Amino acid sequence: EQAQATPHGQLVFFAEFLATAGVFDRWVEQCPLSYSSPNGSAKRDVLGTLMLGVLAGGKRYAHIARVQGDAVAARALGLSGLVSEDSVRRALKAIDEAGAERWMRQALMDSVRDALSRPWVLDLDATIKPLYGRQQGAEVGYNPHKPGRPSHVLHSFIVGNLRLVLDAVLGSGKQHTSRHGKAALQRLLDELGEQAPALVRGDCGYGNEDIIDICEQRGLPYLLRLRQTANVKRLIERLFMRQGWTRATSLSQGWQAIEDELRLQGWSKARRVVVLRRRIRHDVALQSKTAGGQMVLALPHDEVQDNAKLWEYTVLVSNAAYDIEAIGQLYRDRCDCENSFDELKNQWGWSGFTTHDMRRSQIMARVVALVYNWWSWYVRAANPGARREALTSRPLLLAAVGRAATSGGQTTLYLTPMHAEVGLIKSMIANVHAALAHVRRTAEQLPGPDRWRALLAYICQRIVGPPTLPTPSPALAGPG
Repeated sequence: EQAQATPHGQLVFFAEFLATAGVFDRWVEQCPLSYSSPNGSAKRDVLGTLMLGVLAGGKRYAHIARVQGDAVAARALGLSGLVSEDSVRRALKAIDEAGAERWMRQALMDSVRDALSRPWVLDLDATIKPLYGRQQGAEVGYNPHKPGRPSHVLHSFIVGNLRLVLDAVLGSGKQHTSRHGKAALQRLLDELGEQAPALVRGDCGYGNEDIIDICEQRGLPYLLRLRQTANVKRLIERLFMRQGWTRATSLSQGWQAIEDELRLQGWSKARRVVVLRRRIRHDVALQSKTAGGQMVLALPHDEVQDNAKLWEYTVLVSNAAYDIEAIGQLYRDRCDCENSFDELKNQWGWSGFTTHDMRRSQIMARVVALVYNWWSWYVRAANPGARREALTSRPLLLAAVGRAATSGGQTTLYLTPMHAEVGLIKSMIANVHAALAHVRRTAEQLPGPDRWRALLAYICQRIVGPPTLPTPSPALAGPG
C-alpha cells in the first residue's frame, strides 16, 4: 500500500511542459484563495489536486478520490500532497466571487492569447448542461436532447479549428439566448484589442441585431445564420427562381449559393445575405401525425420523386469580403465547434462538477476549460500533424505504470506503457522534448510569459508551417 507508484506515469512529461513556461506556477500565484487557519491546505496542493482530477477524466468532485493517493503525481507537480474532494469543494467556496472571475478569465486568456497573431475565427455558441437536482439556476429552458429537464447553459467563445476556449459564461436554463452572452462577448473583444478575430461566426441564435451591431461597431467581419422567419422565407421564395445561382459541385458538397440584400424588422439597415440550397435526391420520407395523434409515414413513389425536387436551404448574413462560393464552406467549418462541445462535455468535466451554488459551477467550468487548453497545446506539441481528442490522447500520453525508486537522495521513475503503440508514444514524447529544448535555447533568461509565448509560437509553426512568400518568375536570359 505504501509503494511509490502511479497509473499516470507520463504525467511527468506534462508537468515538465507546464513548468518550462511557468503557466501552472503563475496560475497558483494569481489564485485569490487564502486561509486564515494555519492548518489549512496549501494553495498549490488544492489546485494541483483539482487539475489532476480533471486531467485524469473526473467529472464529479467524488472522482478526485481516485487520484488522492497518487504520491508520484504529487511530486511531479511539486505538491506536498494531494487533498480530499471535500477540501477542494470548500476551497472553491472560500474564493471571493469577483476575485475568482478575474483570476480564471485572465488564466484562460493567457493560455490562448499568444497564439492569436495569425488570422483566426471566433466561434460563438451555447451548450446545455442538464441537471438532476435542485441546484441554483436549475430551470427548464431550451433543452433539445432532454426536453423538460432543468439545466444550466454555457455561453462559450472558442477559437475555430484549434478548439481552444477563450471564455465560458454559465447561466440558468432560461438564459440560453444570445442576449445573455452579449456582455461577455463585448468584454472579450475589448480585451483582445489588436488580436481581434478575422471573423466572428455563429448559428441562428446569434443572427440578430445585437450581435451584428457589436461586430460592426468594432469593424469585425461576421458570418451568422438567420432564423427562418416570415421575411426570410419570403426572400427565399423570391430568389428561388432567379438566375445567378452558383453551380453545385463536389467541392461545394452539392450546395448552390446566391446573394442579395435584406432588412429585417429590428435591423437598423439592409445587410448582405447569402442563400444556400441543396437538392435532396434520395431516400426521402415524410413523418406526420393525424388529428388523433396517430403517426403517419409517407414514402413518395419513384415516379413522383423523379418529377419533384426537394431542397434544403440556409440563409446567412455576412459583411465578410469573401467570394460567394467560399461563404458556404466557411460556415460549414463551424461544425468543428460542436466537436469541441462533445469533447468537453463527454470526455472532460463540463457535464459535471455541479454544486448547489452556481458560483462554484462557474469556476469549475473555466477550470476544466483551462486544463483542456493546456492539454490541447501539449498534444499538439507531441503530434502537430493532427488533433487528438482526450479519448485517444490520454491513453497515449498520460497512462503508464510509473514506479519510483529512491537511492542516494535521487529518485528514478521507471515507466511501463501499457499501450500497443509504444513506438508512437516515444516519438510523440521526443517531439515534446524538442519543443521544450527550443524554448530553453531561445528564451532561457526570459520570464515565464515570454517562454510560454515562444512555446506557442513554436507549436503553431509546426501546425501550419512557416509563412511562404511567392516565388518570383525567373528572369529571361539575355542574348549570349
